Amino acid sequence: MNNGAGMRTKTHARWPWLLVVVAVAAAGWWLLRPQAPEPASNAVTTAAPEPGRPAEAAPAAPASPAHPLDPADLADAAIPTLADSDAAAWDALAGLVQDASVLEVLLRDHLVQRLVVHIDNLTEPRIATRALAMRAVPGTLAVEDDGTSLRLAAANAQRYDPYVRAFAQSDPQRLVAVYRRFYPLFQQAYAELGRPDAYFNDRLVEVIDHLLQAPEPVEPPRLEPGTQGRFRFADPALESLSVGQKALVRLSPEQRGEVKRQLRAIRGALAQG
Repeated sequence: MNNGAGMRTKTHARWPWLLVVVAVAAAGWWLLRPQAPEPASNAVTTAAPEPGRPAEAAPAAPASPAHPLDPADLADAAIPTLADSDAAAWDALAGLVQDASVLEVLLRDHLVQRLVVHIDNLTEPRIATRALAMRAVPGTLAVEDDGTSLRLAAANAQRYDPYVRAFAQSDPQRLVAVYRRFYPLFQQAYAELGRPDAYFNDRLVEVIDHLLQAPEPVEPPRLEPGTQGRFRFADPALESLSVGQKALVRLSPEQRGEVKRQLRAIRGALAQG
C-alpha cells in the first residue's frame, strides 16, 4: 500500500503479452506476442514445425476461397522452397520497416511456418510456447497499486511503442505485396498443419476481423494476482478473451487505435468481396 503517498509502480517480468509483429504474415505479419503462458490441459494443440523437417510439395488451394488472390501475384519463380525460405523471408520483412531492430524479437528459423502457426492461434484462449514466432518483449510489465487495486500502468505504452509505431507506419500496400509474393509458402505451411483443404488468406482475414472486435476499455484494466507469479484481468469478461484480443486490450487507447486502423487498411488490401 502507498498510505496516501500517490500511486506506487510495480514491475513484473513474466506476464502473457502479444507484441505487434510486422506484417501479419507479411500482410500484417505484425501481431502481438504473449510470453510463456501458464500450463493448461486445454492449451492449443497446433504444433510448431519441427526443425529439419523436409519440405513437402505445396498442395493446391481450395477451388472457391472466400477471399481469393490473383494467380498472377503468385507466379514468382524466384521464391525459394519453404524449407529454404528463412533468409528470403527475413530480408523481405527487414525491407518493410524503418528500424529493423524491432525484428530482433522474431525467431528466424522456420519463420514462415512459425508465423502461420502464431497467427492461426491468435483467436484461441491460450497459446502454447512452441506455437510462438517471437521471444519475450524486452523490459518488464509495469503495474500500478492505488492502495485498493492493481491496474496496468500507463508506463507500459513506452515499452510497446517501438513495435506499434513500426507496424502503424508501414505501408499496407507494400505489406500486402510482399505477402502475395510469398503466399505459396504460407499456403503450404498452413496445409502442413493438417488443413490441406483450407485457404490461409481466408484464415488471415478471419483473424484480423477477430482482432478488430477487441473491446475498448475506457481506463486501464484492473488486475489480480494469478498463479506462478503472473497477473490476470480482474474482469472475467476480459480474462476470457482470446490471446489476440487481450493483447490489444493491454495497449493504450491511442496505440490500440493505431493498430486497428492499420489492420483495417491491411484487411482492405487483402480481402475481395
